[in-house]
Amino acid sequence: MNPIGSGASGAFLSALASPGRSPRIDEADDVYGWLVGSWALQVLHYRGYDVRGEDLTGEMHACWVLEGRAVQDTWIMPAREDRRAGRMARDPQNDMYGSTLRAWDPAIRAWRIAWNNPAGGHREAQIGRRIGADIVQTGSRADGQATRWRFTEITADRFHWIGEALDPDGETWRLEGEFIATRIGA
Repeated sequence: MNPIGSGASGAFLSALASPGRSPRIDEADDVYGWLVGSWALQVLHYRGYDVRGEDLTGEMHACWVLEGRAVQDTWIMPAREDRRAGRMARDPQNDMYGSTLRAWDPAIRAWRIAWNNPAGGHREAQIGRRIGADIVQTGSRADGQATRWRFTEITADRFHWIGEALDPDGETWRLEGEFIATRIGA
Protein backbone atom coordinates (compact mmCIF):
# COMPACT_ATOMS: atom_id res chain seq x y z
CA MET A 1 0.00 0.00 0.00
CA ASN A 2 1.29 3.44 -0.93
CA PRO A 3 1.62 6.00 1.84
CA ILE A 4 -0.58 9.10 1.49
CA GLY A 5 0.98 11.58 -0.87
CA SER A 6 2.75 9.10 -3.13
CA GLY A 7 1.76 6.94 -6.08
CA ALA A 8 -1.92 6.70 -6.99
CA SER A 9 -3.13 8.26 -3.73
CA GLY A 10 -0.82 11.24 -4.25
CA ALA A 11 -2.11 11.73 -7.80
CA PHE A 12 -5.70 11.51 -6.58
CA LEU A 13 -5.17 14.02 -3.76
CA SER A 14 -3.36 16.39 -6.12
CA ALA A 15 -6.24 16.22 -8.61
CA LEU A 16 -8.87 16.65 -5.89
CA ALA A 17 -7.43 19.47 -3.79
CA SER A 18 -7.52 23.08 -4.88
CA PRO A 19 -5.55 26.05 -3.53
CA GLY A 20 -8.66 28.23 -3.13
CA ARG A 21 -12.11 29.28 -4.27
CA SER A 22 -12.93 29.24 -7.97
CA PRO A 23 -13.29 32.71 -9.53
CA ARG A 24 -16.74 31.53 -10.66
CA ILE A 25 -17.94 31.79 -7.05
CA ASP A 26 -18.46 35.39 -5.92
CA GLU A 27 -16.96 36.32 -2.56
CA ALA A 28 -20.48 37.03 -1.26
CA ASP A 29 -21.46 33.42 -2.07
CA ASP A 30 -18.40 31.92 -0.35
CA VAL A 31 -20.31 30.50 2.61
CA TYR A 32 -17.82 27.73 3.51
CA GLY A 33 -14.33 29.00 2.65
CA TRP A 34 -13.68 30.00 6.28
CA LEU A 35 -14.03 26.31 7.22
CA VAL A 36 -10.85 25.32 5.35
CA GLY A 37 -8.24 24.06 7.80
CA SER A 38 -8.16 21.70 10.77
CA TRP A 39 -10.37 21.78 13.84
CA ALA A 40 -10.51 20.03 17.23
CA LEU A 41 -14.04 19.00 18.21
CA GLN A 42 -15.47 18.98 21.69
CA VAL A 43 -18.53 16.70 21.49
CA LEU A 44 -21.49 17.81 23.61
CA HIS A 45 -24.31 15.70 22.16
CA TYR A 46 -24.31 12.79 19.73
CA ARG A 47 -27.24 10.71 18.52
CA GLY A 48 -29.42 12.71 20.88
CA TYR A 49 -27.42 11.83 24.01
CA ASP A 50 -25.56 14.25 26.25
CA VAL A 51 -21.98 12.93 26.09
CA ARG A 52 -20.19 15.78 27.87
CA GLY A 53 -19.18 13.51 30.77
CA GLU A 54 -17.59 10.97 28.40
CA ASP A 55 -14.69 13.21 27.30
CA LEU A 56 -15.53 12.43 23.67
CA THR A 57 -13.46 14.46 21.23
CA GLY A 58 -13.12 14.55 17.50
CA GLU A 59 -11.41 16.32 14.66
CA MET A 60 -12.46 17.92 11.38
CA HIS A 61 -10.35 18.80 8.34
CA ALA A 62 -11.59 20.81 5.34
CA CYS A 63 -10.12 21.80 1.97
CA TRP A 64 -11.19 23.44 -1.27
CA VAL A 65 -11.61 20.74 -3.94
CA LEU A 66 -12.74 20.27 -7.55
CA GLU A 67 -11.01 23.38 -8.93
CA GLY A 68 -12.32 25.42 -6.01
CA ARG A 69 -15.97 24.74 -6.79
CA ALA A 70 -16.54 22.77 -3.59
CA VAL A 71 -15.36 22.43 0.00
CA GLN A 72 -14.86 18.89 1.25
CA ASP A 73 -14.31 17.88 4.84
CA THR A 74 -13.73 14.84 6.99
CA TRP A 75 -15.37 14.59 10.44
CA ILE A 76 -13.75 12.02 12.73
CA MET A 77 -15.04 10.97 16.14
CA PRO A 78 -13.44 9.86 18.33
CA ALA A 79 -10.29 11.64 17.23
CA ARG A 80 -7.79 9.42 15.39
CA GLU A 81 -5.54 9.20 18.45
CA ASP A 82 -8.43 7.80 20.51
CA ARG A 83 -9.48 5.46 17.70
CA ARG A 84 -6.03 3.90 17.72
CA ALA A 85 -6.15 3.59 21.50
CA GLY A 86 -9.04 1.14 21.16
CA ARG A 87 -11.95 3.41 22.06
CA MET A 88 -13.97 2.16 19.08
CA ALA A 89 -14.03 -1.37 20.48
CA ARG A 90 -15.42 0.01 23.75
CA ASP A 91 -17.88 2.50 22.23
CA PRO A 92 -18.92 1.57 18.65
CA GLN A 93 -22.12 3.68 18.65
CA ASN A 94 -20.05 6.90 18.68
CA ASP A 95 -18.26 5.99 15.45
CA MET A 96 -17.99 8.80 12.93
CA TYR A 97 -15.48 8.82 10.10
CA GLY A 98 -17.29 10.54 7.27
CA SER A 99 -17.02 13.23 4.66
CA THR A 100 -19.12 16.14 3.48
CA LEU A 101 -18.98 17.54 -0.03
CA ARG A 102 -20.38 21.08 -0.26
CA ALA A 103 -20.63 22.11 -3.94
CA TRP A 104 -21.71 25.55 -5.13
CA ASP A 105 -24.78 25.47 -7.41
CA PRO A 106 -25.18 28.80 -9.23
CA ALA A 107 -28.63 27.78 -10.53
CA ILE A 108 -30.08 27.93 -7.01
CA ARG A 109 -27.45 30.31 -5.55
CA ALA A 110 -26.81 27.87 -2.71
CA TRP A 111 -24.59 24.96 -1.76
CA ARG A 112 -25.60 21.35 -2.34
CA ILE A 113 -24.39 19.19 0.51
CA ALA A 114 -23.82 15.43 0.59
CA TRP A 115 -22.73 13.83 3.89
CA ASN A 116 -21.73 10.20 4.12
CA ASN A 117 -20.52 8.43 7.27
CA PRO A 118 -19.87 4.82 6.24
CA ALA A 119 -18.55 4.06 9.74
CA GLY A 120 -21.97 4.79 11.22
CA GLY A 121 -24.21 4.13 8.20
CA HIS A 122 -25.50 7.73 8.06
CA ARG A 123 -26.17 9.80 4.94
CA GLU A 124 -27.70 13.22 4.42
CA ALA A 125 -28.49 15.49 1.46
CA GLN A 126 -29.05 19.16 2.22
CA ILE A 127 -28.98 22.68 0.83
CA GLY A 128 -26.81 25.25 2.65
CA ARG A 129 -27.15 29.03 2.82
CA ARG A 130 -26.10 31.88 5.04
CA ILE A 131 -28.99 33.14 7.15
CA GLY A 132 -27.93 36.19 9.12
CA ALA A 133 -24.66 35.38 10.89
CA ASP A 134 -25.29 31.61 10.75
CA ILE A 135 -25.01 28.96 8.06
CA VAL A 136 -28.10 26.78 7.87
CA GLN A 137 -28.30 23.49 5.99
CA THR A 138 -31.71 21.89 5.51
CA GLY A 139 -32.79 18.67 3.89
CA SER A 140 -34.51 15.39 4.51
CA ARG A 141 -33.46 11.81 5.02
CA ALA A 142 -34.45 8.91 2.78
CA ASP A 143 -37.44 8.25 5.08
CA GLY A 144 -38.62 11.87 4.66
CA GLN A 145 -37.57 13.13 8.10
CA ALA A 146 -36.52 16.79 7.83
CA THR A 147 -33.08 17.75 9.11
CA ARG A 148 -31.41 21.03 9.94
CA TRP A 149 -27.70 21.50 10.60
CA ARG A 150 -26.38 24.88 11.71
CA PHE A 151 -23.01 26.56 12.08
CA THR A 152 -23.41 29.31 14.71
CA GLU A 153 -21.12 31.60 16.73
CA ILE A 154 -18.66 31.55 13.82
CA THR A 155 -15.31 33.27 14.31
CA ALA A 156 -11.96 32.77 12.58
CA ASP A 157 -10.96 30.22 15.24
CA ARG A 158 -14.21 28.75 16.60
CA PHE A 159 -17.71 27.64 15.70
CA HIS A 160 -20.68 25.89 17.27
CA TRP A 161 -22.31 23.14 15.18
CA ILE A 162 -25.85 21.94 15.92
CA GLY A 163 -27.60 19.04 14.16
CA GLU A 164 -31.34 18.56 14.55
CA ALA A 165 -34.16 16.43 13.14
CA LEU A 166 -37.82 17.37 12.96
CA ASP A 167 -40.05 15.19 15.12
CA PRO A 168 -43.09 13.55 13.49
CA ASP A 169 -45.31 16.27 15.02
CA GLY A 170 -43.80 18.61 12.40
CA GLU A 171 -43.16 21.33 14.98
CA THR A 172 -40.39 20.19 17.32
CA TRP A 173 -36.72 20.13 16.35
CA ARG A 174 -34.90 17.41 18.31
CA LEU A 175 -31.19 17.85 19.06
CA GLU A 176 -29.13 14.99 17.58
CA GLY A 177 -25.58 16.33 17.60
CA GLU A 178 -23.65 19.28 18.96
CA PHE A 179 -19.98 20.19 18.69
CA ILE A 180 -17.74 23.10 19.67
CA ALA A 181 -14.91 23.39 17.14
CA THR A 182 -11.59 25.16 17.74
CA ARG A 183 -9.14 25.78 14.91
CA ILE A 184 -5.87 23.89 15.19
CA GLY A 185 -4.33 24.61 11.79
CA ALA A 186 -4.79 26.40 8.49
